[in-house]
Amino acid sequence: MRIDLLTERSKTSVNMDQVLPYIIAITAGIAMGALLTLIFRYLPEKWLQDYDYDPKAPNYRPSKRMKILPHGLIAAFACAAFYALAVYFCKASYIDTFKPMHITCIILLIPVLILVTMADRLNRIIPDQFSIFIAIVGILSIAADLTEGAVWFSSGVAWWIPLLNKILGSIIGGGFLWLIGFISESFLGKEGMGQGDMRLLFATGLITGCYGLVVLIYVAVFTALIFAIPLFIRKRIRLAKEEEIIRNSDNPALTRRKLEREKAQIHFADDPDYLAFGPFLAAGCAVFAIAEPFLFEKAYEMLVAMGVYF
Repeated sequence: MRIDLLTERSKTSVNMDQVLPYIIAITAGIAMGALLTLIFRYLPEKWLQDYDYDPKAPNYRPSKRMKILPHGLIAAFACAAFYALAVYFCKASYIDTFKPMHITCIILLIPVLILVTMADRLNRIIPDQFSIFIAIVGILSIAADLTEGAVWFSSGVAWWIPLLNKILGSIIGGGFLWLIGFISESFLGKEGMGQGDMRLLFATGLITGCYGLVVLIYVAVFTALIFAIPLFIRKRIRLAKEEEIIRNSDNPALTRRKLEREKAQIHFADDPDYLAFGPFLAAGCAVFAIAEPFLFEKAYEMLVAMGVYF
């Protein structure tokens, strides 16, 4: 009887040890997500405006701020979900073996990625301050790889290889978006990728490195397409309706000019045809950060199956 009781207590203790990290992660995530609403409310106005904004300009639009509903609720849910998923994917690699610097990187990174998403979604701007903070977390992740070990490299690898991986990820990521913007402006005469997106990818590259950059870009492009296709269809339907209104009007030329003036008065942040790419880059970085050990394991299995041995 006593042995059975001890066995039950042991099982209960094991179950609590398994559940407790999730409870802590979800609680911390909800609290952090709720705090983001307050933080966003007190951000300086110039952080959420374009560089050349003028409060006295006729088309000046005060920046939108996060509200408890729906933004605060979304932030709390997202932060709690990412923290809980981080426990699921990283428990064996970062918690059971206890790598505090790697854990700290995830704790600091997820909230600021949510802030990036909210800023770009509400105001079509990614404050440079957010990218700088992410870059600092990236430097911390480099220190974590050098002192606690990198998932993608064996313990006997030269110290400069993990460092080079992170630096190249940053340069390639930021340089890729810069090249898209350069080609678009030079040959198409319009902006391709915003400077905020370029700086964000430069900063997140310090976290993902070259290997993770592939995951980040894949997640960002795939999720962006999910939203871009309905947006494109909605735009085509709207334009068709506008053309029908113009054709059926008594003065088509005047009606067209009126519609064009109305469009010109719309602030760029409220453009219904614009799809912010920053949230998708943030999502790609978050996915890699919380699932890095899992992604390495699957990549390793795939390479071995292909006949590539380490």
